[in-house]
Amino acid sequence: MEPQGSPLSRAPGPHFLLLLLLLLLLLFAPSPATPQRLPLDPGGGALGGAAPEYAHSVRLDGDIVLGGLFPVHARGDRGAPCGELKKEKGIHRLEAMMFAIDLINKDPDLLPNVTLGARVLDTCSRDTYALEQSLTFVQALIEKDGSDVRCANGDPPVFAKPDKIVGVIGASASSVSIMVANILRLFKIPQISYASTAPELSDNTRYDFFSRVVPPDSYQAQAMMDIVTAMGWNYVSTLASEGNYGESGVEAFVQISRETGGVCIAQSLKIPREPRPGEFDKIIRRLLETSNARAVIMFANEDDIRRVLDAARRNNQTGHFLWVGSDSWGSKISPVIGQERVAEGAITILPKRASVDAFDRYFRSRSLSNNRRNVWFAEFWEENFNCKLGMHGKRPGSPKKCTGLEKVGRDSSYEQEGKVQFVMDAVYAMAHALHRMHRQRCHGNPGFCQDMADNIDGKELLSHIRAVSFNGSANTPVVFNENGDAPGRYDIFQYQITNRSTPEYRVIGTWTNKLYLNVDSMRWRRGDSSLPSSVCSVPCRTGERKKVVKGVPCCWHCERCEGYHYQASEFTCELCPYEMRPDANRTGCVPIPIVKLEWHSPWAVIPVFISMLGIVATSFVVVTFVRYNDTPIVRASGREMSYVLLTGIFLCYAITFLMIAAPDVGVCSFRRIFLGLGMCFSYAALLTKTNRIHRIFEQGKKSVTAPRFISPASQLAITFSLISVQLLGVFVWFAVDPPHTVVDYGEQRTQDPASARGVLKCDISDLSLICSLGYSILLMVTCTVYAIKTRGVPETFNEAKPIGFTMYTTCIVWLAFIPIFFGTSQSAERMYIQTTTLTVSLSLSASVSLGLLYMPKVYVILLHPEQNVPKRKRSFKAIVTAAAMSGKLGQKGGDRPNGEVKTELCDSMETNTSSTKTTYVSYNNHAI
Repeated sequence: MEPQGSPLSRAPGPHFLLLLLLLLLLLFAPSPATPQRLPLDPGGGALGGAAPEYAHSVRLDGDIVLGGLFPVHARGDRGAPCGELKKEKGIHRLEAMMFAIDLINKDPDLLPNVTLGARVLDTCSRDTYALEQSLTFVQALIEKDGSDVRCANGDPPVFAKPDKIVGVIGASASSVSIMVANILRLFKIPQISYASTAPELSDNTRYDFFSRVVPPDSYQAQAMMDIVTAMGWNYVSTLASEGNYGESGVEAFVQISRETGGVCIAQSLKIPREPRPGEFDKIIRRLLETSNARAVIMFANEDDIRRVLDAARRNNQTGHFLWVGSDSWGSKISPVIGQERVAEGAITILPKRASVDAFDRYFRSRSLSNNRRNVWFAEFWEENFNCKLGMHGKRPGSPKKCTGLEKVGRDSSYEQEGKVQFVMDAVYAMAHALHRMHRQRCHGNPGFCQDMADNIDGKELLSHIRAVSFNGSANTPVVFNENGDAPGRYDIFQYQITNRSTPEYRVIGTWTNKLYLNVDSMRWRRGDSSLPSSVCSVPCRTGERKKVVKGVPCCWHCERCEGYHYQASEFTCELCPYEMRPDANRTGCVPIPIVKLEWHSPWAVIPVFISMLGIVATSFVVVTFVRYNDTPIVRASGREMSYVLLTGIFLCYAITFLMIAAPDVGVCSFRRIFLGLGMCFSYAALLTKTNRIHRIFEQGKKSVTAPRFISPASQLAITFSLISVQLLGVFVWFAVDPPHTVVDYGEQRTQDPASARGVLKCDISDLSLICSLGYSILLMVTCTVYAIKTRGVPETFNEAKPIGFTMYTTCIVWLAFIPIFFGTSQSAERMYIQTTTLTVSLSLSASVSLGLLYMPKVYVILLHPEQNVPKRKRSFKAIVTAAAMSGKLGQKGGDRPNGEVKTELCDSMETNTSSTKTTYVSYNNHAI
């Protein structure tokens, strides 16, 4: 067992024994010089005088040496390792590598003052032979044990130091690349292929040091899937010729469709190798069973493509099917000859290739005299010009003798081989990676520094290879993904028939790791440019979700997202957040509009109008009272309490503006303070008045001594004590729940989301509102009770009856308020109705107090000043006696006609008054 970390410990299983045997032979066998066959001159002698032995490598000296693997010869017959020369796939590709090295060595910006060399081997198109040859690349990494070997004179042997290969360009066939990659990875030598396309080589766990500048075959299936997706087709059928090409292509396409999940396979049909008569008609009928799947993905050979198109024509299906063909169809004419109409609109793909003009000039200038470095060029010369080079030539039977003056492209046909571009790109990729390493190791200094000469780590070089990015020889970008694969590059064709030209394949796009499709240039049957469909179900409209049919993911029913739900994805509807509603298309959520009571709203205009009238009237009363402050009526009304009461009335009117104003923290704070304060001022003053009347006349029934706390100062103290309770409650409310605004989305959350609104308001709940007004209502009820108790007091002496009427009316107003306010709690217009009801109720309460208590006094003051004169001063005893007599006479009132009681009471009061002598209590001081 190899120690951990040894390269051999990582050998892959399938080739491990073969690799081990070859390595052992390499370790213990002598290293003879590699025989080389030098170019032959026209006279038959070997150029340079070397022995006419056939060599298997080309060697170019350099500071850094790259390996190369090319199929210079075909596979040999009857046990021979090598066969005939391959002019294009062998010589063209080999010369492309050397041409690329020449360009790099001349480039002052790429590896400056560093020379690239090469050691190029012939794989003879055989994987086992290539493996044997590639052992040459690892010789420098194996130490030879010469302790048991001695020369004839007893001296220790001197081994020729082999070239140290830092990276390998090749191979061509995927089978050869797989075999070689297994040994190169053991010694951490990076490898870049120019032609191997097997998907197996994308396995980065097994072929971690392998990269390639050509796309793997799996990209073709991906390109076709991207075309189908770009066309909006999600329901297609597949058709494959029996065999590895067709079946693996369809398998790759089906696998991609399963991974992406966007395309469903309606049917997957196979064309037998030996189709029976009527087989292709049967295939067409099978495809028509799923008529919605008009697109047909074809991985078939030319003959099968032609016969499928012919069967479609015979079955009158011209224009029905939408063909998507692989590179076996490409831009070939043979499958569509005679059936152009049924092939019209077919989309095909073909790998993108480009000719390198600089290489054409280089190769045409090659001759026997200027290309001695290529040991196989003389053999190519004989093969290309069909002549013989002297006695050592490879074509002894050729009647024509080579002159050496022949010219490529003039005396022979020449067409650049298709992979020349990729060979040059592979060499440049290795050079760019070495350049990146050189900049790091040599710190940007030109020339081959010692640090890089001592050790070029393969793993480090691999990381630079995977990171390169440059424009290649055909001006296409060269990059690698994490598996070392180059991006796929394909041309997309469409077979079109127009009135102005014959049917032809036109390029409609490209695919380079992703699709670039010019949809506008596409033409379908009879020149129609609109995209045909190949779907099981039509797409759902916006705001509808797909309800997939069980077992058929590309077939569905469409369901509308209702209510406050929106289309979250293709298949789901989700509920919008509480503060949002679906947009018009129901594809997302938008904030619900926020509303508030506007000043121009009819719900606000009426309360504001009433409040403004009330404020004007209150201001008029206050001004009148101030102007006539010392007149008997003002004084008899109790000036101090009147101003307190008028203040409360004014606040009741003013609160309307705070209730309608746009809510913010300041407005909400003032609302809390003044909402119940105006009523509290009013009813605290009225309660103090009625309580004082009640106490005076109740005390008079017992004695002639005046009750306590009936002076104006006492009245004010009592009133403000009652008001302070309201203020204390408000301040506690502030501390427990600081004022702030909220947006109530539930108040106007209608069934139709389009009508939903969020209401901006202060955070005052109905319970908080009742608590805020509750104390004032309690004062009002208490005041009403006292008003009832003092209803029998003579109106000549007090305001008990006007206060009573005021309180009765006020109670009616607030009894009407409660059902209106709370009965509309579920209405969509709740904010408007409740605000208007509350403000109008407050204004009506204030208007009742203002109208019944003060308007008569203002009327007398302004219009009947003759009545605004002082009254006679009366003693407290006279007032009490009058009250007592009034109570007694009131009992007789039921037995007498209207007015008699009052007459008798007046007479009694006059008699009682005339007996008064010395002690007087001012009427003004005891007025209510």
